[in-house]
Amino acid sequence: MDASQILKDKVVLVVDDEPDVLDTVADVLDSCYVTKARDFDSARQYLMSFTYDFVILDIMGVDGFELLKMSVRRGFPTVMLTAYALTPDALEKSIRYGAVSFLPKEKMSDLDEFLADVVLGGNKPAWGKLFAKLGGLFNKRFGPDWRERNAFFREFEATLRKDQQETRSE
Repeated sequence: MDASQILKDKVVLVVDDEPDVLDTVADVLDSCYVTKARDFDSARQYLMSFTYDFVILDIMGVDGFELLKMSVRRGFPTVMLTAYALTPDALEKSIRYGAVSFLPKEKMSDLDEFLADVVLGGNKPAWGKLFAKLGGLFNKRFGPDWRERNAFFREFEATLRKDQQETRSE
């Protein structure tokens, strides 16, 4: 089954201060019902007033981490989509605050595939698949030893490996 079938009729909120990004995400998720917000206040209003299958947030320009906290409190699987905040610190903060995925904007044309991974995983974080798919990109951007330099990521990846082993043995 392809990603558009998996995501068919999902209700998605996408928040970004760039109209072209909002339009691109809506095009990529054409099988979904997409609501767009360009600023923090509009996004907060949508988050508090409606229910979403997914929330996709920019980090810069819309106070994405505050919106992430609100979205996670409401129980919405939330993906961080960023260009300027593509750093190990932003990735760590996204994980700690409960995001299910973290994508560079240059990969937003593949957003449907990453969301499908989350749906197929029961709306749980899909970090193992994300790192498998984007590990090379992260290594290029952050440096080849970025995981080893950060205790959080060393521990996080050890937990991911353990979870994968337990899933395979079930």
